[in-house]
Amino acid sequence: MIQRSQQSFGRYVVVALLMLLIGLGAACAADPVTPEPTVTADPPTGTPTAVSSPSPTPLPTATPTPTPLPPEELTICQGREPSTLFIYGRPSPAARNVLNAVYDGPVETREYAFQGVILEQVPTIDGGGAALRTVQAGEGDRVLSTAGGVVELRPGVAVVNADGGETVFEGGTITMTQMVVTFTLRADVAWADGEPLTAEDSRFSYELAGQLDDAALHRQLDRTASYQVENPRTVVWTGVPGFRDTYYLLNFYHPLPQHALQDVTVEELLKTDGDRHIPLGWGPFVIEAWEDGDQIALVPNPHYFRAAEGLPHLDRLTFRFLDEPERAMEHLLSGACDVLSEDLVAGIPLPSLLDASESDGVRLVSEPSSEWEHLDFGIQPAQWSGRVPFFADPEVRQALARCIDRERLAQEAFPHADAPVAHSYVLPHHPLHAGDALQRWPHDPGAGRTMLEELGWQDADGDGIREAHGVAGVTSGTVFSATLLTTEGDLARQRVAAVLKENLAGCGVGLTVEYLPSDIFYADGPDGPVFGRQFDLALFSWLNGLGAPCELYLSAQIPDEQNWWATSNNPGYASEAYDAACQAATQAVYGSEAHLRAHHEAQRIFSQDLPVLPLYFVPRMVAVRSRVEGVTLDPSQQSAFWNIESIDVQR
Repeated sequence: MIQRSQQSFGRYVVVALLMLLIGLGAACAADPVTPEPTVTADPPTGTPTAVSSPSPTPLPTATPTPTPLPPEELTICQGREPSTLFIYGRPSPAARNVLNAVYDGPVETREYAFQGVILEQVPTIDGGGAALRTVQAGEGDRVLSTAGGVVELRPGVAVVNADGGETVFEGGTITMTQMVVTFTLRADVAWADGEPLTAEDSRFSYELAGQLDDAALHRQLDRTASYQVENPRTVVWTGVPGFRDTYYLLNFYHPLPQHALQDVTVEELLKTDGDRHIPLGWGPFVIEAWEDGDQIALVPNPHYFRAAEGLPHLDRLTFRFLDEPERAMEHLLSGACDVLSEDLVAGIPLPSLLDASESDGVRLVSEPSSEWEHLDFGIQPAQWSGRVPFFADPEVRQALARCIDRERLAQEAFPHADAPVAHSYVLPHHPLHAGDALQRWPHDPGAGRTMLEELGWQDADGDGIREAHGVAGVTSGTVFSATLLTTEGDLARQRVAAVLKENLAGCGVGLTVEYLPSDIFYADGPDGPVFGRQFDLALFSWLNGLGAPCELYLSAQIPDEQNWWATSNNPGYASEAYDAACQAATQAVYGSEAHLRAHHEAQRIFSQDLPVLPLYFVPRMVAVRSRVEGVTLDPSQQSAFWNIESIDVQR
């Protein structure tokens, strides 16, 4: 018995140690107790009972524990570190990447369609939540004048009345239109500290915005008559009479946590790193640590309102700052980075990008952006510039459009990505794109040469360059040789300029290219060559917002001394028909038939007159390791990581 007990003890100890090693707990390692012999009651016969031998206690069966999966971690590398994460601190592109993780919404766009992320619904005129009502405006009331500014209504002030006609106020009252939009929050949204997010937080943000020194914010605030909390989940924005905001959804003020910031002054808020660097949000992640000059580390928000959907997918997210963009691809290939942001990809030499995209471990994710490259014609040069008005006649511009191979320009500018040819100033899949209403100018150099010949631009001396023969506004014998201005250091523009020179030479037009530093190229007039209207041709791009920017080429936007030479219509294009269509478009309500129709008409006129020749839409691009899933670029989003909660990695 004793010997058997000792053997059992040894066996139990071995088992217990093994169980400790596989993690079943220390309780199983206790010394076994040898059972005492038991004696039953004496039988009636009085015969002594036999002593029973103890039965060995059965050994516990070890159940294997599954090996835990490694955490899902993602490192996004970007070229710059945010200077602030305060939403009213003019956040940079680097900051917007991080803010997408801290906040979700409040309103997003997907392919230019609005999504009310933390709103119950998107307010619309037709579907409810937005309305146009008529009000009586009297002397002293704040109204929008026809000049575009908000003024106190006084005799002599011109306004648009409720019937849509321009009226000069002469006293008494006048009936005007006023826009009212109701925003209702979802009931399940909370701050990352667990406090409910309410309409008061949006109202608090509105009041805070009014204390900041920001001209753009004050212009928006100036057109607001009131911003009132109706109940804990509802806030109502009311515009001043006469103001029909095309994108009225943007009048919902991004909430800020009143319970955390109500005792902080604006001055403290703008100076305190804690409030600027580590904001309290409601999004999929919260900032765990910010290591200056190195990285920002984030972990999932336990109070995220979409957690029941299994979001976010990642267990840890890191934004790393690389001060050596030329080595970014090395970091990606080594696994130090899982994603390279747009700013880093833009600085990587093309051969390196193409080589990496052919490997099994890396792929390029690209999508056309709303940035469109264009060739600007000097239609109305400044008088003192001495420039020949080569392009004052729209038919000359149309002829050159036929001479230029835009398909080739797009392919050679971006051989590694899709850069669709532009026929308008908005993307083909934008909801406001005019489609078949546009005049298109396919590459047809033969037709271009014929048009130039008929317009009086002929090569009488046979030297291959045309001269003016009876061209209105141009001295006879003037050689058709223009200068193209563009920015230096841009490889895509260098390739485009080379093709343009070849294309125009094929139509008998000479071209000299000058590359200028950006600060000189984009300088305001009268000294700046482009916006001072002292150029023949100019090559650059505009980056669009959500809409169709017809206002770029309104005649009121021609740079001159009256507008301090700081406006956008550098070609000097003027058209009453275009102005009327564009103004109607900007005054119409978003989503209405009038809004769509007016934008289509403005684009139709633009495509016929060609104040500039749209070339292509510049592609956006990020580079990712093959294990990364869910990175989707959207042209209406400013950041490539707008859907960070849905991005995942393969383990």
